[in-house]
Order: sequence, then C-alpha cells, then structure tokens
Amino acid sequence: MKLNFKENIDLTIGAGGRAMYQLLNQLILKEFDNEFLAQQSDQAILPEIKGRLAFSTDSYVVSPLFFNGGDIGSIAINGTVNDLAVSGAKPLYISVGFIIEEGFPLSDLRTVVQSMAKAAREANVLIVTGDTKVVEKGKGDGLFINTSGVGVINDAIKIVANFKVGDKIIINGSIADHGMAIMSRRQGLDFASDIASDCAALNGLIAEVVALNPAIRCMRDPTRGGLSATINEWASFYKLGIDLKEDQILVHENVKGICELLGLDPLHVANEGKVLIMCAAEDAERIVAKMREHPLGKEASIIAEVQSISESYVTMTTAFGGIRRVDWLSGEQLPRIC
Repeated sequence: MKLNFKENIDLTIGAGGRAMYQLLNQLILKEFDNEFLAQQSDQAILPEIKGRLAFSTDSYVVSPLFFNGGDIGSIAINGTVNDLAVSGAKPLYISVGFIIEEGFPLSDLRTVVQSMAKAAREANVLIVTGDTKVVEKGKGDGLFINTSGVGVINDAIKIVANFKVGDKIIINGSIADHGMAIMSRRQGLDFASDIASDCAALNGLIAEVVALNPAIRCMRDPTRGGLSATINEWASFYKLGIDLKEDQILVHENVKGICELLGLDPLHVANEGKVLIMCAAEDAERIVAKMREHPLGKEASIIAEVQSISESYVTMTTAFGGIRRVDWLSGEQLPRIC
C-alpha cells in the first residue's frame, strides 16, 4: 500500500507498525538513501575514523516551518554541519530525530525530508540513523527536528586560542538576513518578500580557509543572539576587549528597513549562513581574499579587532567615529528563530 501524501500524519505512523514501515520505506529511506541507513538497524555501524572526533547536537523549532530561502529541514542539516565545521572538522555523519504532531500534512513532511536530503548532498554528509515520534494533536507544534553530527579533525589542523592585541575578526558576509526572513514571514509583511534567509552549509568555505594554514584563534557561527552574542561570548570567556567597526558590518538595506520597522538591532538578529573567524592580524587579508573567491564569501570583510587580552568588553566604533558599548541581550529578542 502506498502512502497518500494528500493525507495527514496520524498516531498509527508513530506506533511502530505497518504505517511506520511504509513511512520509512516510501519516504525516509528513499530520500536519505545510503549504505549505512540501508542497514535498517537501531544504530549506524560506521567505518573506522582516523583523527580527532567532533560531535554536535541541536534541536530545531523554527516558526514558521517554511520561509524564503529555506525551511526547518535545511536549517537542521546546515546548522549541525556548521557547528562541526567551525571546529575545523570535516562533517561526515548526521542523525535525525523527528517529533511530529498528529494532523501534520504528509505533503509538508515530504517537502522537509526532501529539503534535508538536498542539503545533506550539497554538504557532502550522510544521514545515517534516526527516529520518528508522533505526539497527539495539541501536544506539539507541527514538527520539531533534532540532529546530531560527527566530524573528523585532521591532525594537521591547529586552532589555538593564543590571542594577541591586534587580532582581527572576519565575517563572510551580511548579517541579520535569516532572522528578518523569518520575522517578515511570521508578521505577514508581504512587501518584504525579497528578504531571503542566508541558510547554507559553510564546511566548503571553511575548509578552503583552513587550507591556507593561517593562525586561527577561534571560529563560530553567529546564530541565535546574532553577531553581538557571539562576540560577547568570546570577550567574556577569553577575557578579551573587542572593538567592532560599524562601517565594515554589512546590513542589506531591505534587512535594515525591516529591523527599523520592528524595532530590532541587526547585531542581535540570528544568522544561519555566517561564520566568524578570529585570526592573527597578518593573516586577515589573505583569509578575506580566499573567502571572496567562494560563493558564500563574496562579501567577506574584517569587522573587528582585539584591543585587550586582559579585560572583557565589546565596543563599537560607529560610522561617525564615536564609540558605544555593545552588550548582551537581556532576554530572547526573537524566539523560535531556528
């Protein structure tokens, strides 16, 4: 019996019987097809991996599920790929857990699964194991996804937190695109439909940068909390004084306009396709040049400098030459953004 994708998810699909078997074979295994998933066991038996392992896990509850530039499926894969890549790892394997609310359209689930399969192919990772649960109507919110990932760090790759005054911070492009794509859809702002999420897998870009063998101090992808949260985390954890350069931080005009309309600071808005790299000053320009050769790094720029390695603060030199404090958010500005 074939699945009818015009129907909705019901509790039988999560019960472990024939309906579950049909979902797995006619959708999940079909779209995620690979030799490890084909084992159809309760785990994936993987080949020996040589090198240091990187492991990451994340859960995705974005609302709405579909938006300009992506959906919950593409974020789930790309987000975990990026969390591995910023350690210097080559992402290899991903697990996927679905929590689906009764009544969720099967056609939407198919779209999400196909989006995940496409994102995994583009990032050159394999989805090797997973789980599906169905909860009663009203006990979920459509669809939640958990992904975990494993990657390997080549022994030649060294990311050492050996900070010096003058170290630079680089970003591969504009900020706040993802958050504003979500918010414009959530708020029904049809005139902002040209704003697209920057959701993307960054492992290819990062691998090219790492291959230069520069003196990288640390890397992060500035997702929830945006640029300001990541910079403040670095400043607090490593006891650094960091100064951002406002005129070097790119915010596209349509994104800036929506931020002003909603009363939001782009520095605090989430990104899903950006990487921050702190490096030695002498390596910054060649990293930027390499990034600009890649489709995901054409707008790369140096946006900040380390001023102190003994005190924790984040400031911004404004476009007018003034200096202002850039602080943490006191709460969550944009819930359900990823």
